[in-house]
Amino acid sequence: MSPGTRHAGVGALLNPSMTEFVTRSLDRLDYLAVIPDRGWIDSGVGASPRFRTLPAAKAFLDEVGPRVPIVLHSIGLSICSAELFDESYALKLIECAEKRDSPWISEHLSFSRVGAGHEINAAIMVPVPYDREVLELLAPRVQFFKERLNRPFLLENNVYYFRYLDQDYSEEEFLNTLCAQTGCRVLLDLHNLYANSVNHHFDALDYLCKLDLSNVLEIHIAGGAPMMGFHTDSHTGPPPEPVWRLLERVIPQATNLRGVTFEFHESSFGLLGDEGILEQVERARDIVRRQIKTR
Repeated sequence: MSPGTRHAGVGALLNPSMTEFVTRSLDRLDYLAVIPDRGWIDSGVGASPRFRTLPAAKAFLDEVGPRVPIVLHSIGLSICSAELFDESYALKLIECAEKRDSPWISEHLSFSRVGAGHEINAAIMVPVPYDREVLELLAPRVQFFKERLNRPFLLENNVYYFRYLDQDYSEEEFLNTLCAQTGCRVLLDLHNLYANSVNHHFDALDYLCKLDLSNVLEIHIAGGAPMMGFHTDSHTGPPPEPVWRLLERVIPQATNLRGVTFEFHESSFGLLGDEGILEQVERARDIVRRQIKTR
């Protein structure tokens, strides 16, 4: 799991409920995925100093960092915002990646912030239309990372509960084109894909056949729940069986895969407990080992 390796490990996304679990069970994880935004207070664009490190978060990562690789999964860059590209935030991500020697960093193919002056934060990942204009918007922003980051930069396919009309590309076509043009790589969230396939009535396997899986460096697996006629990406509990089946289908073709990450919302820790988390990790690890042999 060092930046140069191609070993596919299995990890978990850290949330506030997991610190004691990680202390007890770190040797059962190949890496730990961390949301860097939870380790600082961001006073906003133009503030000086802008970022203030939270001592408890720093101390925790200082303790576990020497024992397992730390992968960074950002939630605050809002890389698809039309009116802004937050370079100071991007540079902070790069600084964190270098400090923690992160094998890669990732963000969501979405936006959450609007307004270059008086900024508004939606606090959710809003999907973007898969249009040429969005592709042109993203290309220089991915290039910003490529020029400054000596490790891969990944974007994650988003969950969406509505569709834009008259898009230039399907999602899989957009991701293929983005990777070909920019060198970006994909964080393939299989539960997002599953939720979208249920809510919008398409075949997830057909999507995977059209996606260039050689661009996938990391996979997310998670659980969800039905609500008001939708399958929600609520990260509650274990992944459903269709997500496990998608994982089995993807791995043999994801020839550059380096990690499978189990993620869940902190409110589900009581449902899962230590053994429940480890059960998902071990099941994913077993699938990885078996399916890689079929390549």
